[in-house]
Amino acid sequence: MIPQSLRTLIDETRGQRRAEWAGREVWLANEAWGELAVSLQGAQVLHFLPAPEAARAEGSLVPAPEAARAAGAPATTDNVAKEALVPGGWLWVTPTPQPLPGAIRGGIPLCWPWFADEHTADESPDRTGPMHGPARKAPWRLDAVDEHEQGVELHLSPEERLHGQLTPRAVIQANARRLHVELISEHVGETPVKLTGALHSYLAVADAFACRVEGLAGASYLDKLADVAERDQQGELGVRGALDRIYRSNAELRLDDGSRRLRIARQGSDSAVVWHPGDAPPGDTPSQAARHFLCVESANTRLDPVWLVPGAQHLLGTTLSLEKPQ
Repeated sequence: MIPQSLRTLIDETRGQRRAEWAGREVWLANEAWGELAVSLQGAQVLHFLPAPEAARAEGSLVPAPEAARAAGAPATTDNVAKEALVPGGWLWVTPTPQPLPGAIRGGIPLCWPWFADEHTADESPDRTGPMHGPARKAPWRLDAVDEHEQGVELHLSPEERLHGQLTPRAVIQANARRLHVELISEHVGETPVKLTGALHSYLAVADAFACRVEGLAGASYLDKLADVAERDQQGELGVRGALDRIYRSNAELRLDDGSRRLRIARQGSDSAVVWHPGDAPPGDTPSQAARHFLCVESANTRLDPVWLVPGAQHLLGTTLSLEKPQ
């Protein structure tokens, strides 16, 4: 579920190309296997939509509405969201993104080398670094584009050093069946570093307050809306309003919004973050548009920080795939 201006750029793309959207350079693919859009600010996936089976068999591109329906895209019900956002795709992007140097809300932002306001790897003397770290606002370079399993694989790295001892790189794999994103941290310094982070996935849904997240029953969690109280999840999670929770879990999850079921597998993560702002969304997001996303994140948080020693690497990953109806 993306803004019409980004949808138009994808429709005008045949194969792969670079373009400008919202003042940022973006890399676009519109091929037989599906669609992908990545912002080079933050190495941020903005859009992913696999082509339906019939289109892949014929090797043809499918117009956006037909592709969205075939891929099980959530349907919108309010006129405001219909005017601002175009249904289709597995990810959500705000229709009113901040201008540079602000970050784009939506898609899969990279939170690195710390998550939220924890500042575990902040090198500033008073730990006043940006929320979620510098990676999501930084310019990244596209190092390689390779064909991968009838899809594509992108390799990206930041244009400038973001940390004195750590270097990140991102790998994005997209094909007709799944989207996989990796954030790889390498220690190139001389002393151990405590690292947190997240792949802050904004998943497109028909209605956030009618969603169900399966796989967390019985897991303990920190409730950030209740002074970080520790609680246990009773049954599966039904979303009915604002929530901001860090679950202690490495289980595969499923997001059911009534229109489709997304499988969410995570790698290198023992924290699952589930977040929605409820009826008071951030200033860069219209309230009606906010009803059409739910963040379900692969993360390393205060529950499972990573200590990296010199020469070591850590891979944080998330894999999205569509669960087929029985």
